[in-house]
Amino acid sequence: MDIRKIDDTISVSPQITYGDVAEAARLGFKTLVANRPDQEEFGQPAMADIEAAALENGMSWVYMPVASGNVTDADVDRFGAMIQNSDKPVLAFCRSGTRCTVLWALNAARSTNAEEVFTKARGAGYDISGLAPRMAQQARGQ
Repeated sequence: MDIRKIDDTISVSPQITYGDVAEAARLGFKTLVANRPDQEEFGQPAMADIEAAALENGMSWVYMPVASGNVTDADVDRFGAMIQNSDKPVLAFCRSGTRCTVLWALNAARSTNAEEVFTKARGAGYDISGLAPRMAQQARGQ
């Protein structure tokens, strides 16, 4: 499992397996978020199995699928509300972790300096510099 910490409230990861969930719980994660649609790719673990493992390990489960390359403002709104209302820390996953990072960054841009958002994302191994125009829109409330 390749967990990448963004800040104290959220970390992201590429696709996890049923077996990874117990380790995530052991590491102290309270909420597990799937930003990847079920059956997005052949051979991907079933979300129902991941959900069952989360619940077995005392974690909250949030299934919030987002199509790759198509993060909408509504997705950002839902992600922001989920982060605010979830038990923390949160572990969000998708195919590579990028989608989760984009959701986090666009939401964070509404209240955090863009350079700080870029720095946190880079620290987790994600270059989101291409999001600068969209982050500026989020900061302006558009």
